[in-house]
Amino acid sequence: MRSNNPSIGMTLVLAIFTVTLLVPGTEAAAQEEKVLHNFSNNGKDGSDPYAGVIFDAAGNLYGTTLQGGAYDQGTVFELSPAGGGWKETRLHTFNPNVKDGLGPYGGLIFDGAGNLYGTTGNGGSGRGGTVFQLSPVVGGGWREKILHNFNYNGGKDGIVPYASLIFDAVGNLYGTTLNGGPGLCTNRNGDVVGCGTVFELTPKADGAWTEKILHRFDNRGTDGYFPYASLVLDASGNLYGTTFYGGAHGYGTVFELTPQAGGSWTERMVYSFCSQSFCTDGSVPFASLIFDAAGNLYGTTQQGGGGGGTVFELTPSGGGAWTESILASFSDSGDEAAEGTFPAARLIFDAAGNLYGTTASGGANGWGTAFELSPGAAGGVWTEKVLHNFNYNPYNGTDGADPTCGLIFDAAGNLYGTTFSGGSGRYGTVFEIRP
Repeated sequence: MRSNNPSIGMTLVLAIFTVTLLVPGTEAAAQEEKVLHNFSNNGKDGSDPYAGVIFDAAGNLYGTTLQGGAYDQGTVFELSPAGGGWKETRLHTFNPNVKDGLGPYGGLIFDGAGNLYGTTGNGGSGRGGTVFQLSPVVGGGWREKILHNFNYNGGKDGIVPYASLIFDAVGNLYGTTLNGGPGLCTNRNGDVVGCGTVFELTPKADGAWTEKILHRFDNRGTDGYFPYASLVLDASGNLYGTTFYGGAHGYGTVFELTPQAGGSWTERMVYSFCSQSFCTDGSVPFASLIFDAAGNLYGTTQQGGGGGGTVFELTPSGGGAWTESILASFSDSGDEAAEGTFPAARLIFDAAGNLYGTTASGGANGWGTAFELSPGAAGGVWTEKVLHNFNYNPYNGTDGADPTCGLIFDAAGNLYGTTFSGGSGRYGTVFEIRP
């Protein structure tokens, strides 16, 4: 997918680059996985859940499937605890016959009134994807409303919003589009698709929403391009995100957008990833970032490090610089691949400061892992523990495979997520991991 590669420089963006070694771990015997739902793609059920799930206040789970449903264009589903198991309800099936969005890669978020919000990577009246809202209807059911139809329109709008959305404190929505904008990036077919954008949607009194492009990425310099992941806000209202490619070395970036007087936003490059012979950094960050209480950023790269991706931390070091530390470096070959490879999802913290995530492949069985990283003494080594090795058997297996999503906790400390494939229906699962 790489195209129009910028020239690769020889200087790291950061003044300081540190590496923290990963201590290999083993799977904890006390962890127990349970598959809550097997997607079947039977003409009704969804299939291939790419994103994770979220909880409502009553303990129900909500998520999206990239495909499946009556038109094989994806669904929004709810899982509710029922009689010791979980009952699935399809809240929406995406329909190409009514200019609906198609193919939701991203997950969902709630507002305070209980409405759900998400994106579709394709479809809509502009054929470049949508932002949608689902609202519960009195008496049952959910009603969809399209808040924005993305339309390339000569590079003015973004297209292909893969990522989930976020809210600010006053109810504005923020997100990214993988393509669109005036940048001269091309796809694997050689078509000019734009380098991606960051956008804001603001609600109006009449119920409509107004889109504003905050940044258009460009590959003709040191800017990043192709932002796959969602954004995160800091306490000052600045937005942070990642791009899959670009930056000073061509292997992806972490960027910051700061609001200015008058309504404009200024981009600053926080970090450029460097995955070459002279550095051991990660490359092509695919997932969104998270903050800790001290203002440090954490994320994953899908490649680089030992060949199978990394977990990294970025710490503000004064004067606008950030220091990177590699907390985990995954190998894509040999026995070391049993730790998992290619982390493609967002991390989460527990109350004790441990990090949790997934790898889309690798592990003891090759179908991916759920892992925990525990910090050592200040500035020391982080220890990895594999919580679950996904173990899908194409002939008679019930476990999921290829977890591309991040994890969430419930109040009891159990972890929940999805797998893109596997399960008894072969089209993905929703799972729970209990300590």
